[in-house]
Amino acid sequence: MINAHQIGKHVSTTEGELVILDDVSLSLGKGESLAITGASGSGKSTLLGILAGLDLPSSGSVSLEGEEITAMDEEGRARVRAQSVGFVFQSFQLLPGLSALENVMMPLELHGVSGAREKAKGFLTRVGLLERLHHYPKQLSGGEQQRVAIARAFASEPAILFADEPTGNLDTVTGAKVIELLFELNREQGTTLVLVTHEERLARLCQHRLQLEAGKVVPLEAAASVELA
Repeated sequence: MINAHQIGKHVSTTEGELVILDDVSLSLGKGESLAITGASGSGKSTLLGILAGLDLPSSGSVSLEGEEITAMDEEGRARVRAQSVGFVFQSFQLLPGLSALENVMMPLELHGVSGAREKAKGFLTRVGLLERLHHYPKQLSGGEQQRVAIARAFASEPAILFADEPTGNLDTVTGAKVIELLFELNREQGTTLVLVTHEERLARLCQHRLQLEAGKVVPLEAAASVELA
């Protein structure tokens, strides 16, 4: 489902070359879950972006569902993302001028999904927002906005869901509810789940864990580690 081989990422600065990722490899199967952990600046979000095809590595390769996205141009990567990938971000990234229902409907309509309205309504009901369908993001709490974002991501039925600090802007109680929802939908749909998180409680729920330190994978004790290629 996801295969990354010897991923490296470096950029040139006035002080020389800055290494962001160094020789990161991993393999993840259908329906499995992976937590990418590490301190701020360790390369977690950069790795997530490369795995999702939002960024290109300086070296190495990434394949999603058997397609090597690092060998594609942006148009090709965008096609794979549209077909197979969903996203949940810390900042929610909802369109302020659209209601909750419209935010979930929009990507479905863009991809020509029939019955987009009913499907969007069904997923918003599933995440407990039936009474908030026509509310705009500014009228929703942080937890409600994140639930809209989760409904939007899962409504497209992605093979792979990438989540970058999905509970980072939420209080502890709301964050716990969002975590429960993520994994519940993950199990129901068989979606491969890749999370970047600082939260130990979230990382422990994943089947696999990859910890980064200064762009390198470091071993973990008393925790399952992802299969290293």
